[in-house]
Amino acid sequence: MIRSPRCFLRISVAPAAALAAALLSSLARCSFLEPRDPVDSSLSPYFGTKTRYEDVNPGLLSGPEAPWRDPELLEGTCTPVQLVALIRHGTRYPTAKQIRKLRQLHGLLQARGSRDGGGSSTGSRALGAALADWPLWYADWMDGQLVEKGRQDMRQLALRLASLFPALFSRENYGRLRLITSSKHRCVDSGAAFLQGLWQHYHPGLPPPDVADMECGPPRVNDKLMRFFDHCEKFLTEVEKNATALHHVEAFKTGPEMQNILKKVAATLQVPVNDLNADLIQVAFFTCSFDLAIKGVKSPWCDVFDIDDAKVLEYLNDLKQYWKRGYGYTINSRSSCTLFQDIFQHLDKAVEQKQRSQPISSPVILQFGHAETLLPLLSLMGYFKDKEPLTAYNYKEQMHRKFRSGHIVPYASNLIFVLYHCENAKTPKEQFRVQMLLNEKVLPLAYSPETVSFYEDLKNHYKDILQSCQTSEECELAKANSTSDEL
Repeated sequence: MIRSPRCFLRISVAPAAALAAALLSSLARCSFLEPRDPVDSSLSPYFGTKTRYEDVNPGLLSGPEAPWRDPELLEGTCTPVQLVALIRHGTRYPTAKQIRKLRQLHGLLQARGSRDGGGSSTGSRALGAALADWPLWYADWMDGQLVEKGRQDMRQLALRLASLFPALFSRENYGRLRLITSSKHRCVDSGAAFLQGLWQHYHPGLPPPDVADMECGPPRVNDKLMRFFDHCEKFLTEVEKNATALHHVEAFKTGPEMQNILKKVAATLQVPVNDLNADLIQVAFFTCSFDLAIKGVKSPWCDVFDIDDAKVLEYLNDLKQYWKRGYGYTINSRSSCTLFQDIFQHLDKAVEQKQRSQPISSPVILQFGHAETLLPLLSLMGYFKDKEPLTAYNYKEQMHRKFRSGHIVPYASNLIFVLYHCENAKTPKEQFRVQMLLNEKVLPLAYSPETVSFYEDLKNHYKDILQSCQTSEECELAKANSTSDEL
């Protein structure tokens, strides 16, 4: 068996061992919260970045471990020689900030009892009481960590990809897997769970060893790739820490669509409207999604909203993603150039090795990150761009928008580049082709309805990004008196 030296880096890199230990601790602490069978809700399509993966791929509900082969996938004389996957972590707990807001809302509901007079409807009183009595089981330690359902997301994704691309995920290639991750525990744990899924594929029925003892060990942390936004001074200053960068989000919160929901929810919960705000309404909406995703339970929080409410709240979430991670500001996407270039460096190396009749040193590269990793990259590539920007004032005009974050980057979302070598090619250019998959479905090219490209043509299309986009220059703060690059 060929073993790459990188598979043994865990011996000399202390952080990898520490992260593996943290994973085992987290597993022990979270195992009591097992996911139940999937439960549906009419609100499920509108949860934005809190959307379950199976709501984007409904076929998984009947066979979550069985691969679905997209008929557009190349086959015949074209053989996959490398796969580079960018994978968002699986289902997670709410963050500590969201949990604090939920406690605040729960406190309002419990205090309402003393104010609840006879003027409210029986239905409103019953729903408010049900919510006040609904167990608030979220705790501060959860703070965005991966849940058991999230590990299941990753194990099942591993099983499906290994079955869909058996030659790349062969037992012989196992020692040559290359895994990279964000430093966040939910990403580290997602990579570990993916490896456990591969173990299950190779050794059905056998319990997997500790991830630290597997051939390639746990994924290696590389935040400059997976959290590039944290290392881009221009993004941090002009977007992340800029109080006015998300002014469309704030304006929409006080706009007529959100204010109507605010009044409706206040009446439904029988709490003073002045005690509520858009952030509390949004956390109530997301609590419905967390209970569904984590525990498979449709909680009373889901009964607070109807589909029209859900569409407005989805738009609020999409506005934030658009202006902070998408097309709202050029730096959002340009900050991901390093990651895009890294992907093509892997592909270039595989092409070069194949041309020299050498074995591919890294047939599978798996990179575990965030929605905030995927959205800027897809925007950089030109995907899901609407004719008009999303603003606080064009909600109705954007009802059929392309940029719907829940359809693009749900939990466990994945963007996969597959490099093929094609026999019987008439020219050297035709030997190597690329397909991209988003959430296991073939993704047409951003610039063409075609679903496959000659590798050289794909590189030519993205020549500017590959050759001219230098992160050090893109992320350098502009000189004084510069103007905003808002679209």
